[in-house]
Amino acid sequence: MSVQKQVRRLTAPDIASRKNGEPVVSLTAYHAHTAGIADKYCDFLLVGDSLGMVMHGFESTVPVPLELMIMHGKAVVRGSERALVVVDMPFGAYEESPAVAFRNAARIMKETDCGAVKLEGGAHMAETISYLVQRGIPVMAHIGLTPQSINTIGGFKTQGRQRDQWAAIEADAKAVAEAGAFSVVLEAMAEPLASRITRSIAIPTIGIGASAACDGQILVMEDMLGLSPRVPKFVKEFGKVGRAIERAIKLYSQDVRTRAFPAPENTYDVKD
Repeated sequence: MSVQKQVRRLTAPDIASRKNGEPVVSLTAYHAHTAGIADKYCDFLLVGDSLGMVMHGFESTVPVPLELMIMHGKAVVRGSERALVVVDMPFGAYEESPAVAFRNAARIMKETDCGAVKLEGGAHMAETISYLVQRGIPVMAHIGLTPQSINTIGGFKTQGRQRDQWAAIEADAKAVAEAGAFSVVLEAMAEPLASRITRSIAIPTIGIGASAACDGQILVMEDMLGLSPRVPKFVKEFGKVGRAIERAIKLYSQDVRTRAFPAPENTYDVKD
């Protein structure tokens, strides 16, 4: 009788325990295949609402519906086995009240089997974060540049460039940590401020366009693979996948047009 080794999936407390320890590695993931690849190397996979822009052609994350997040969340959970899967709560799914946020967060976790949710906002979302955590839903917070607020902040702008902005952002970080978030994403934040926040709060900070001193880092997978047409300035491209795909499709199209594209051997053998 064979015995299969059970792979234990990481949990929110596992990520929380990495404060001031080994840096947390994470990427976004939107479907099962890439989730399976990234799962070998990442501590958590974020099903980000950035999928609206990356996969569905939206101009921002604002139009993304809850159902779309759930659909992609299911795929990422199915495709991975080790990494914690965190699913973004989309715009409009949590801002109205803590009770509405719980209803939608519970639906995400029940239908996807993910291990945590992420929501944007600082001090003004502390009550909601606390409400969710007290009811058994692990929450990753997100401060600094919050893409769902693009219509009020006026674009994708680095936060904390002026020192007079620091106090409010530091207050946001303290509020979400005290509310019970197990970690917090710091996006597009001036390096000195992100480093300062990392030193001052008890939960891990996950940087994206912030300080290398953060407790971990995350990137949109398609950005770091060179697959996105528009890549933020802070992103290092670790691959040229977009160019490779285009070259492969070009070669395929040439084979088809010159009738050099053979059928697989024996696939269409005719038998008497």
